[in-house]
Amino acid sequence: MASPSPDAAALMREAHALKAAGRLEEALGLYRQAVSVNPASAVAEHNLAGALGDAGRWREAEPHLRSAFLKGLDAAETWLVLARCEEALGRHDAAEQAFEAAIARRRDLYDAHRELAQLRWMRDGDPDRALAGLERARHSASEDVRLSVIRSEILSTAGRLQESADGLAGLCAKAPGDGGLALLASQAAGAAGDPAAALAFAEQANARLPPHPPVLITLAEACLMTGDARRAATVAARLRETAPTNQHAIALEATALRMLGDRTYDELFDYPSLVRAFDIDAPSGWPDRAAYLQDLTRALEAIHAYEAEPFHQSLRRGSQAAHLLQADDPAIRALPAALDGAVRAYIEGLGEGLDPLRRRRTASYAIEGMWSVRLRPGGFHIDHVHPMGWISSALHIRTVDRPGKEGWLRFGRPGVVTSPRLEAEYDVQPVAGRLVLFPAYMWHGTHPFEGDARRLTVAFDVLPGR
Repeated sequence: MASPSPDAAALMREAHALKAAGRLEEALGLYRQAVSVNPASAVAEHNLAGALGDAGRWREAEPHLRSAFLKGLDAAETWLVLARCEEALGRHDAAEQAFEAAIARRRDLYDAHRELAQLRWMRDGDPDRALAGLERARHSASEDVRLSVIRSEILSTAGRLQESADGLAGLCAKAPGDGGLALLASQAAGAAGDPAAALAFAEQANARLPPHPPVLITLAEACLMTGDARRAATVAARLRETAPTNQHAIALEATALRMLGDRTYDELFDYPSLVRAFDIDAPSGWPDRAAYLQDLTRALEAIHAYEAEPFHQSLRRGSQAAHLLQADDPAIRALPAALDGAVRAYIEGLGEGLDPLRRRRTASYAIEGMWSVRLRPGGFHIDHVHPMGWISSALHIRTVDRPGKEGWLRFGRPGVVTSPRLEAEYDVQPVAGRLVLFPAYMWHGTHPFEGDARRLTVAFDVLPGR
């Protein structure tokens, strides 16, 4: 295999730097130049394909991946990118084979282990099948901590919370000085309903790791679990000093204020003025909203390829379709136009202010990510916030007709079990074609529902314009 020419190598170094800085479109231009300058370079083809994949442009990436293999590249990392490509294009059997090929070439390629397990879990919701390949790898490398961490992650997603917590606690016992393991063990213990263990592990992580957001968030959550609202408020305020727009930090501090009876909480969680619902517009090309929703429903159903949720997502008993902004279907591509009037009306209606929401207000906005969730009977969203957002959303596409508040959107119930327990304070009934907008720091989830229907939504985050 020919080595890249110096010019091509320089182009790729510059492209890597641009990609790391978040300037992906500029990086793509340089990666293309590198392929043009040295057409014999398999590495240049790989880099271009990987960057196109990062942009969600997998159909464009595939020919460059195939070319990289034809030019002699057989690296584990290239097989990993191919696996991601096959998965994104809906060729799941081929994706599993490519993940296995990546692992065969490099046993410690942990992303491949994790993503293969996640793919198997999402395809059929069977934790044993998701765990099977990982357990074989663990058997041949019993001291590999990273593989055991992935195992605990799978168990947690499958609802086997105590097994997950026990596994991480055992790893901590073998490596008592590892702050990273202590951090994971604290989170797992909290999920399993053991506040004392969650706090003990959080204290260990706090003593051994720099005060980065995950450390302070985990410590604040453990304090809320054990009823120490005053310390939780102090820890969250410390995080807000260094990361003032971190929505998770705002939510945790507000939760502590609620427990302390501080009136500031009521201003942050002023539901009537900050949670607003809008009927979306029919975009150009559709005669009315009903016709548009019919086409949008069909388009979204076509891209929901899984039965179970990805790891570390808020949904339970459902599937997620990501990267809607890169979709080809006209109805999905028209979503930003259908949403624009509602988003602008919400921002305009906020007015001026110095609170965490209004002080970021600008005349323009940007949509950051867009995804769809389909919940099957028994499904729900656990209560959560969007840490990197500003304004969050729930666009209801298909609702479920159930008694009481089954399937409704709820607000105010913390995503961590506090002592004393805090419950939801505000509910919104879903209506097909209606967009609900609210601050990204607000705890939100859904009430579980039964019956036969499946609930279909779209969500996205709004960021202030530049």
